Amino acid sequence: MNIVLKVADSKQLLKEFIFLPEKIYKGDSRWVPPMYVDEWNFHNPKQNKALEYSDIIRVIAYVDAQPVGRILGIINHKYNREHQEQTGRFFALDCINNQQVAHALIEYIERWAKNKGMNKLIGPYGFSDKDPQGLQIEGLDLLPVIATPTNPVYLQTLVEDEGYSKELDCVSYQMPIPDKLPPIYERVFDRIASNKKFRLLEFATKRQLEPYIVPVFRLVNETYAPLFGFVPMTEEEMKKFAAQYLPVLAPELVKVVVNSSNDLVAFVVAMPDMSKGIQRAKGRLLPFGFIHILSSMKKTNQLNLLLGAIKSSHRGKGLNVLMGKALIESARKRSLTVMDSHLILEKNEIMRAECEKLGGAIRKRYRVYQKLLG
Repeated sequence: MNIVLKVADSKQLLKEFIFLPEKIYKGDSRWVPPMYVDEWNFHNPKQNKALEYSDIIRVIAYVDAQPVGRILGIINHKYNREHQEQTGRFFALDCINNQQVAHALIEYIERWAKNKGMNKLIGPYGFSDKDPQGLQIEGLDLLPVIATPTNPVYLQTLVEDEGYSKELDCVSYQMPIPDKLPPIYERVFDRIASNKKFRLLEFATKRQLEPYIVPVFRLVNETYAPLFGFVPMTEEEMKKFAAQYLPVLAPELVKVVVNSSNDLVAFVVAMPDMSKGIQRAKGRLLPFGFIHILSSMKKTNQLNLLLGAIKSSHRGKGLNVLMGKALIESARKRSLTVMDSHLILEKNEIMRAECEKLGGAIRKRYRVYQKLLG
């Protein structure tokens, strides 16, 4: 097989790089395309500030002049400096089911990273944990949800046959949304609800919610700092994310807790699943894609958790129950019956225990791989 590799260093090749997966996976009923407006922003230095402190290279593989695969190499210098690492990353790996093609793409990034002084390569992993991470290796009968990987079954074998092994796993639970919480939670709720030091905030409109979006991201910076791959957001990035996600948030599915000084100390953000709508829209908002997405969010029975955090000094006080009961009640009003936990680090025993107390079971598993560059 005569494989030709090209660096996607022009606008035309960038376009081919971005849209290549929909050609490779055409006909795959479980592949969910990205929102292409987000993909363009991901590769735009004016929109993605991580490009300012990272080296990247985009590579496309061709056979007989036809594109058959792609890969993105990343060196996040800021993260490496802060964690005293020399780690490169591969991301956006998509290709036909052919080991030669996968080998050519991965080996190219290995050589590129090694030439830049890296001694290890991990992936699939983007600039930070805010990008879809890993390969989905279990639960591929279920549609992926927003901000999680979407890949064919065979990609796992292609990567592992290149000598890659587990760096870490994330899991995703599926839980029934109960009519009411278990008695132990009800008792905790009664106790925390009567505590005048905390107040639960609920929202009916996006206008009411808007002032709390940036404080939510500040709490994310504070509480997610120890997590693998986390890169703190700047104030500018927070405002950008707020503008990006506010239009699609359902205000009644966001819960916030403030203390007696009106400081935000906990939050949870969830949204109805939109995967089928994104499929119908083919990843495009215009001209009518947004209609498919909004329609799927109204028809789905699945609630997807996106983000949640409690200030470290306020954990163990029942704030999770305070928000959880309110979220369940709001979900029931929308006829939602099942909940996807989104990605949880396999080692995060506290979050996993909470899901299991609510009858959750692991339905999906995502793996980030690693290989030493000898």
